[in-house]
Amino acid sequence: MSLSFLKHRDVVAGSLFCLTGLVVALGACQHPLGSAMRMGAGYFPLLLGGFLTVLGGAVLLRAFFSRQRHLIGHLTIKPVLLIGAGVLAFAGLLGSIGLAAASFLLIALSGLAHHESRMRELLPLGLFMALFGAGVFVWGLGLPLPLLPA
Repeated sequence: MSLSFLKHRDVVAGSLFCLTGLVVALGACQHPLGSAMRMGAGYFPLLLGGFLTVLGGAVLLRAFFSRQRHLIGHLTIKPVLLIGAGVLAFAGLLGSIGLAAASFLLIALSGLAHHESRMRELLPLGLFMALFGAGVFVWGLGLPLPLLPA
């Protein structure tokens, strides 16, 4: 196994998929699984973990048989920090500013991670995703999430 294979980005992605899928599947086994007709708390996470593991295996196989060698580029810290800040802001502010504003903030902060992003593109996307999230989670599924600031 050559060093260029180990640095192949599909190897890294496939390995992360497999690892995440296995952790989720093992965590799901700690809950009652139930059956397909009466699903327990661990049934769906076990299916997702298994699917993610299989997907990771497929990505690893593709990397192994691929003739192209797309090496991993350098890691820049700005996108990592902005996406992380967006997720943390969403999680921390959801209860106080509501789903719509927290979703908008998540899209705005995460969108700034790309070097070619523009606010005139992020504003309509953030508005659409805030409305979509409200429609699916608050109105569609009836989850008790605050929609607007209290």
